[in-house]
Amino acid sequence: MAKKSNKTDDQFAQVESALTKTEQYIEDNQAKLMRIVAVIIAVIALFVGYQNLYLLPLEDEATSEMFTAEIYFAKDSFNLALNGDGQFLGFIDIANDYASTKQGELANYYAGISYLQLKDFDNAIDYLKDFNSDDIILSSLALGSIGDCYLELNDTDNALSYYKKAISNSDNSFTTAKYLMKEALVMENNSDFDKALKIYLNIQDNYKDSREAQNIEKYIYRAQNR
Repeated sequence: MAKKSNKTDDQFAQVESALTKTEQYIEDNQAKLMRIVAVIIAVIALFVGYQNLYLLPLEDEATSEMFTAEIYFAKDSFNLALNGDGQFLGFIDIANDYASTKQGELANYYAGISYLQLKDFDNAIDYLKDFNSDDIILSSLALGSIGDCYLELNDTDNALSYYKKAISNSDNSFTTAKYLMKEALVMENNSDFDKALKIYLNIQDNYKDSREAQNIEKYIYRAQNR
């Protein structure tokens, strides 16, 4: 029993010693620790201030500018959508001036698609590559549209590479089937009918609700008989 009591006393002594050392460290380094705490508080205050006093108003401003550019985009007025109308900014300036906002990021996507529609494929690629988003549909469309640009530039290797990226980016009946179909058509154009057939069968079996699946039988028949 005495041994147990001694052991307990030793444990308390160790804890007390550790506490004493901690208290002594705090006392010896009080000024330094206070400076560290002050820096942490200042960083948090700066972050909150940046978010609430700078970034949120900037986001609202960018949203207002984007509204008009999106209207021009919807009307297929791609030059006005890109460059603005003199009163409101276009996607190019929004992407540059509001780069730190979500709307500025989205402007890269719209600018890339606008350039694609205008057949300026190099600029389209540049803006689409600058676009980043957690939205699986938009990010997949951006990757696939880069593939479209490379295909227009007769760079089938890069076109296929980006179609595959778009396919693997998200599994859904819209973008996945869309870019599987484009991949298969490139395969057919390269006389790789076996690979094209496998892709067509994949669309038929696994993406029945997609638009591409509606007429897939004719593509299957064509690949089987080449």
